[in-house]
Amino acid sequence: MKRIIAVLALSLMMVSCNENPSNKVKKENLILAKERDGKIKMGGAKMKFEKMEHDFGTINEGDVVETVFKFTNNGKSELIITSAKATCGCTVPEWPKEPIMPGKSGEIKVKFNSKRKPNLQQKVITLVTNTDEGKEIIRIKAMVIPENKS
Repeated sequence: MKRIIAVLALSLMMVSCNENPSNKVKKENLILAKERDGKIKMGGAKMKFEKMEHDFGTINEGDVVETVFKFTNNGKSELIITSAKATCGCTVPEWPKEPIMPGKSGEIKVKFNSKRKPNLQQKVITLVTNTDEGKEIIRIKAMVIPENKS
């Protein structure tokens, strides 16, 4: 019984190996891969920020404050930011949806709502990008004076 299974398995392998795997590759995929590899060799996008962190200082609970993180694409290909997410719903980032060409600049606007956020607040904003790292991190912080509830 084991011999029969072994012979069948060997026969199946011999029949399935007669196909040339390169015949299964689509030519348009080869063209796309060649273009992609050319861009990779050229160099990727790079984000250079004027600042990576912003301190709002001391603010009152309930204040809504905002700042701008300016950056330049110092890379050799267009920079694409696919998303920007903060660690808390109280922090809302806005980012450019269009590609940033090499040498050009852009801005990430960050708004922080301190309502029900007393004391020291530190928030992280993660940008998903096409840079070598795949993501960039910027930070905000503030000392929020609690409102009087008397």
